[in-house]
Amino acid sequence: MQIIDAAQVSQALDFPRLIDALEQGFSRDFNMPPRQVYRLSEQAHRHEGFALLPAWNEDLIGMKAFTYFPDNAENQLPTVFAKILLFRRADGVPLAMVDGTSVTYWRTAAVSALAARYLARPDAQHLLLLGTGRLALPLLHAHLSQHALRRISVWGRDIAKAQAVADQCRAETASAYPALQIQAVSELPQVTAEADIIVAATGSATPLLAGAQIAPGCHVDMLGNHSPDRRECDTALITRARVCVDSRENVLREAGELLIPMAEGQFQASAIAADLAQLCRGQGRRNNAEEITVFKSVGTALADLLCASLVLKTVNGAG
Repeated sequence: MQIIDAAQVSQALDFPRLIDALEQGFSRDFNMPPRQVYRLSEQAHRHEGFALLPAWNEDLIGMKAFTYFPDNAENQLPTVFAKILLFRRADGVPLAMVDGTSVTYWRTAAVSALAARYLARPDAQHLLLLGTGRLALPLLHAHLSQHALRRISVWGRDIAKAQAVADQCRAETASAYPALQIQAVSELPQVTAEADIIVAATGSATPLLAGAQIAPGCHVDMLGNHSPDRRECDTALITRARVCVDSRENVLREAGELLIPMAEGQFQASAIAADLAQLCRGQGRRNNAEEITVFKSVGTALADLLCASLVLKTVNGAG
């Protein structure tokens, strides 16, 4: 069984190939049982967790296992550790253990850009990113691979961190996109109203995006929150938009962006236009240039499986 580390994952992947592989994989038959998340302590003030995410298709069986220890940062340790096991579908033979932490960043950014392929306007030019964490740069590179962006705005609660992300993105993209304007912003309402694509990756407990401030034709992707009592946008945005999700089952258990409006009686699960598999199969996509679209993602085991599969193929010279 091969052991594939984070460095090998990054060397093996690029966003155009990964986004195409995800599109192909989600359009095919697959199985994805509900993921299981376990609390490791009964004490209310402790939030350590352990999770198992299974999926399989005609080629592979995959299982991602990850731990979440939010206090690790105090000891200069990552808060999340993850590994993905791959088995051959035909006979169950173990094939590889792949670093799941790096795969998670790659596939999360790729899924965001894949959804925007169907839900953003083809002529989208201005992307606003909310968030300055480790996902920020992968998200920008993923979306640049799909849209002819002319302007990127980066917002964060700490303007210095937003400026650092903008500066690093500028340095990494200058040769490929010499005319691209990249700036840090401190005030959201005005730039929110100007953006064609908004990507929120903050995990904010309270709404940062207001439906009244979103321009017609904007596509909004929210991927930072995984809690039923937190949300990155208000109810007005959900009720104004065509809403799509990566996985109905996962989102309707974990995403306050939809669960809170549902509890208020302002939204119903039946109003979800499509999940990612349906989008990849041609269903539920943007109707017109004026429509506001929302994509809510909490992550799927299938995306982990497909990303790890591409890594394995590439490392072995078959990708």
